[in-house]
Amino acid sequence: MIKFGYTILYVEDVEKSIEFYENVFGFARKFISPDNDYGELNTGETTISFASKKLASHNLSEGFIESSLEDKPFAIELGFITEDVGDLVQKATSFGAVLVTEPKKKRWGQVVAYVRDTDGFLLEICTPMHG
Repeated sequence: MIKFGYTILYVEDVEKSIEFYENVFGFARKFISPDNDYGELNTGETTISFASKKLASHNLSEGFIESSLEDKPFAIELGFITEDVGDLVQKATSFGAVLVTEPKKKRWGQVVAYVRDTDGFLLEICTPMHG
């Protein structure tokens, strides 16, 4: 059996990134390494993890493309489900997220908005899918 365990975001400051997700989404930290180069949040069955760019450069000797608010977002997003998209978007932007797309109702009835977190990663904030 294979299980999807976690997504790791490469960030400048692990502690700062974890604090953003704690403040906006209410997740609790699961672990931060003593040298602050890796951390995890309790987010349910699949964990959001953070590794410092320095640690990532040791693991990926040929380098990687860094996320940055100055560049377009990667072609990947993290999705967060809530009943009140507008409220969560406002909360995220109050903690430093950048609004990309205001909440919009899709033709299938779901409300969806996009923000970028403080490290530039694209986040979808949406209502649950019904049907």
